[in-house]
Amino acid sequence: MTTTEVQSSTGGLAPGRALRPRAKVLPEHARSHNRSLVLQTLYRSGQRSRADLARETGLTRVTVSDLVAELLAEGLVIELGQRESARPGKPAVLLDIDRTAHQIIGVDLSDHDRFHGAVMDLDGEILARAEVMLADSEDAEAATGEAAAARVDALVERLVAAATAPILGVGVGSPGVVDLAGTILTAPNLGWDDLPLQQRLGIRTGLPVVVANDANVAALAEHTYGDAQGDMMLIRVGHGIGAGLLVAGALVYGSHFAAGEIGQVMVGTDLGLDATYSRDQVLEHWLSVPQLQRGIHQAQADGVDATPILREAGQRLGIALAPVVGALNLSEIVLSGPTELLDGPLAEATVHTLRNRTMAENHADLSLRMTTQGQDIVLRGAAVLVLSGQLGVS
Repeated sequence: MTTTEVQSSTGGLAPGRALRPRAKVLPEHARSHNRSLVLQTLYRSGQRSRADLARETGLTRVTVSDLVAELLAEGLVIELGQRESARPGKPAVLLDIDRTAHQIIGVDLSDHDRFHGAVMDLDGEILARAEVMLADSEDAEAATGEAAAARVDALVERLVAAATAPILGVGVGSPGVVDLAGTILTAPNLGWDDLPLQQRLGIRTGLPVVVANDANVAALAEHTYGDAQGDMMLIRVGHGIGAGLLVAGALVYGSHFAAGEIGQVMVGTDLGLDATYSRDQVLEHWLSVPQLQRGIHQAQADGVDATPILREAGQRLGIALAPVVGALNLSEIVLSGPTELLDGPLAEATVHTLRNRTMAENHADLSLRMTTQGQDIVLRGAAVLVLSGQLGVS
């Protein structure tokens, strides 16, 4: 076990920590890890007896019984009754996580004109919704800085009031660069620099709060609820471009918490090999939703086919992704954003470019697909933030 894994075995998100516990650990780290192991098994599989849990986790029956007694007392696990069995002897009692005992608040700050929020159950199902607009009217400028932060406060306050069960925690997906303490180091579109949003909301609500980059949060949703297989990169296309990267079962953050900020990478050699950084040559210039919509509307006004615009955007994305796919040998690329823009010519051009720019035999099984989580992907990923931080499950 690495130092990072030892330090992170008590739960929560941290660099290098696998999201799902799968085996026993050393005695000095065992209690919290094995507790998460039992909860993880119940969360993913459901309805297991104590003997089932011991067999599937590799823990002793005594350890499992002790942990289950603790979880029952805390109201996290419930007994469902005896299993029907034709075998002689006393039937086993089935257990499961009590999926209705707690609720989760999820918040998505990634939209350009509004903040979304939801009250969810432990399976990420949405029970209630709320939103706040960033502008008071269609003609007004969107709120930024402290005014935008105040709207987050108001949204969370409404969601907390809408909950009908004890709240396990609050998860927030925000655009920009976010460190592990939930401080938004920079989010230019919202006018935020060094905003300690996690601490701010924790003080205001008295609840556990986790704040993370929206693309990372979206990747968590695909991992937990979309059954993503193997190493994965999720590309979130909206007002800007971001990516969440899962390698060896753990999120990749980078040395300055900016892993996945591919929208600001120059793509192509339009200005020559010696050209310096230019915002007009970065991926967002071709791929962001506003840019795509402008190009399509102009093509329609001119009476010409808009397909070449989508193809070029896909080619530029393929150029940006090829070195990442080649370096990490990824098995899956997931796109999250407007289906009508991303699925079709754009996705096809991305795959074609990737195959042309990487060694084919090393990436023969690479797949590129749309997310299965739809527009609620960040909200559901925010639920995973809380589940991972509070229960050690995902």
